[in-house]
Amino acid sequence: MSRPLIGRTVRRLRQEQGLTQQALAARLGISASYLNLIEHDQRAVTAALLIKLGQTLQVDLAALSGNQERQLESQLREVLADPQLGLEALPEEELRLLAGSAPNAGRAMLALYRALRVAREDASGIALPSGRRILLPTEEARDFFHERANVFPALEAVAERIGAELGAAPAELNHAIAERLRHRHDLRVRVVPLEGSLRRYDPAARLLELSEHLPRESRGFQMAFQLMLLEAREAVEEILAPAAPSTQEAAALIRIGLLNYAAGALLMPYAAFLAAARALRHDLDLLAARFGVSFEQVAHRLSTLQREGARGVPFFFLRVDPAGNVDKRFSAAGFPFARFGGSCPRWVVHTAFATPGALRVQLAELPDGAAFLCFARTVTGPSRWGEPAPVHVVAMGCDLGRAAEVVYADGLDLQRARTGIGLSCRLCDRAECRSRAFPPLEHRLNLDPHEESAAPYRFSK
Repeated sequence: MSRPLIGRTVRRLRQEQGLTQQALAARLGISASYLNLIEHDQRAVTAALLIKLGQTLQVDLAALSGNQERQLESQLREVLADPQLGLEALPEEELRLLAGSAPNAGRAMLALYRALRVAREDASGIALPSGRRILLPTEEARDFFHERANVFPALEAVAERIGAELGAAPAELNHAIAERLRHRHDLRVRVVPLEGSLRRYDPAARLLELSEHLPRESRGFQMAFQLMLLEAREAVEEILAPAAPSTQEAAALIRIGLLNYAAGALLMPYAAFLAAARALRHDLDLLAARFGVSFEQVAHRLSTLQREGARGVPFFFLRVDPAGNVDKRFSAAGFPFARFGGSCPRWVVHTAFATPGALRVQLAELPDGAAFLCFARTVTGPSRWGEPAPVHVVAMGCDLGRAAEVVYADGLDLQRARTGIGLSCRLCDRAECRSRAFPPLEHRLNLDPHEESAAPYRFSK
């Protein structure tokens, strides 16, 4: 596995705070020459020095991990490879320099590229009949949660306060929430047939209706959502206001996402859930049974356990439909998701559709040597006879260095049982991949009418 490179991150943070190398070195108790070697990634950083760096620069240790820079680097690589830009491939060193030393410039490039894509869509006639332009509020909402690492201490605090007042064990929490809704908010809960809805709230009648199609754990989540809608709204608005979403649609998506977060925090209290996750070695089915929630709810909650001083394993989380569309995506693990195109067909996220209901595990290795323990399973939503059930794959993963803490790594040869995957076909230079959908953008094709290759495309490196 490639060693995390944090030198440029340290240099950028130092320069942002107006410190010279000598000044920072003095605060750290090391020589300026040693700090210079660190900033040029020529010396490793010990755990003790890493902690001191975080304290001295007043940043979270996650900011020093290099994950943010690597994600930005992969996104820039993807954007700059767009053939319609007509650019030559940037050397890897230039990409790393841009992501590490000028991340704001890199993010500005990504924002401009998103605007370009919207313009392309409008130019191609992808607009509403009214003439209103589609502004992709889903992307804005995803960026909101990604930029905040999907961690919201204020919502955790509200959930912990309410949970303490409820004083109920996980098995009794649904009843306790329903009683709080009834006694504190004069709100009744009924399970009824609902046409086209799973939850419906009538403020005038003080009535919350839940679809009879919802399983028990989903009914509990919907009641928790309703309670947070009534009691956590102020905290949600305080988080949302500084973000200043560009459209009402984006603001609504973010608001609902924050309320979902708060509901999950109520059903799976941080300290208790983190302790159980460690004790059960992140077995999602056992965690779901203990807290009376669904597989997907557990997966989502595991991706949020990054509280300062009580961090869990950094996981990435995503949900994908059979067409490859990603509608949820969070990455505490630093996995470089493709933002503007399809991902690798060899990734377990896609192969899990072949075995519905069964959890599949994969040791995925990216071309740069970074490796991840990945696991995925299909989940099916409520349906009726004659209609195809909505099916998604919920997938998670962590850096291979944390695999020993996860039960799904048991029995695997962590060095030899790896599957090579790419960020996407257009950015992957694995020459013999038989699953390739497109040729790589940075290489010339080798076309020989006298021979047909087993791989879809042959190319020169």
